[in-house]
Amino acid sequence: MGDTGTTSFLDQVRTEPTLSPARGLRRFLAKDPLESDLSRRRFRLRGGATRTVFTNAEKSYVFGFNAAMSREVEKIEEIPEAQRPFGYEGAAAACTVLDLLTLTRGRRLHELLAGPAQHHRHAAYLGAGRGYALLRLRPVWGARRAHPLLRWLAVDGFGFQWSLARADRMVGERTMPDLLTRAHCAVFDQGLGRLLWYHDCASPDDAAARICGYPAGRRADLWSGIGFAATYTGGAEADELWWLTEHAGADGFRAHLAQGCAFAVTARLRSGELPDHVAQAVPILAGAEPEEAASWTDQALIALGHEAHTHEDFQNWQSQTRRSWTRRHRL
Repeated sequence: MGDTGTTSFLDQVRTEPTLSPARGLRRFLAKDPLESDLSRRRFRLRGGATRTVFTNAEKSYVFGFNAAMSREVEKIEEIPEAQRPFGYEGAAAACTVLDLLTLTRGRRLHELLAGPAQHHRHAAYLGAGRGYALLRLRPVWGARRAHPLLRWLAVDGFGFQWSLARADRMVGERTMPDLLTRAHCAVFDQGLGRLLWYHDCASPDDAAARICGYPAGRRADLWSGIGFAATYTGGAEADELWWLTEHAGADGFRAHLAQGCAFAVTARLRSGELPDHVAQAVPILAGAEPEEAASWTDQALIALGHEAHTHEDFQNWQSQTRRSWTRRHRL
């Protein structure tokens, strides 16, 4: 389980830039940095670098959330480049919470997406979904200011945050929240899949065993989420990633693991220089170099055309990406 003492926890992670105190309503909404200590949530935590990977990801999320509350989003650029997507995820969650509480129709989130987070749009939409989950609201809004397909990532982010806060029920009892329509459930499970990677601390054996406990109809999307998190966040060594592909293949969802990986590397390439853990993961999980794997998602998006915006279109985007992986490995 690991230490939960404040001093020992803070000793494990880097020091963030200093933020000014939030004021007014924002002061009450700001997060305690210790929320990033996943041991407080009874997650399975291995020692060494793996635990630090997940701690730093959540620490950057909390920093970004508080930076938005302090009106200092620009300070996200002062954290390490590989961690900035998580920082903008947190900032988007904060902007979403403020927009919902003040009935500003997404103004703050739109300004974040059009400005500082313009190269981190995948992360921002995931963060928006986390913001909805914090307020126990279904992640929906008009498409006028949202990317017609990336906005569905908010349901993924909702699934991650909802499951993070209710891990005993979502992971142990394998429930599904009543807030969701049937159309949301598949994307929700991709967020839950990402959470399982955190919950089992990047252990391929434990994550695969966990997925096998879910009904067969949910496992494809869970594997997609695992593929995204194993690439985007990391945490596993090369031999563990190979084992992960074996588990996904044995369960019949190897293509879904690769598709999640392709979406993750696309997001990372948009954000800037590719982190080493992503460059290591993509050839293993997707069986291709990062640029090729990312091109599968781009080609699939182009094929959908300019009018694509529905949940079915989002699923087709993913299925076309899986077809590219299948064609690649039939050669």
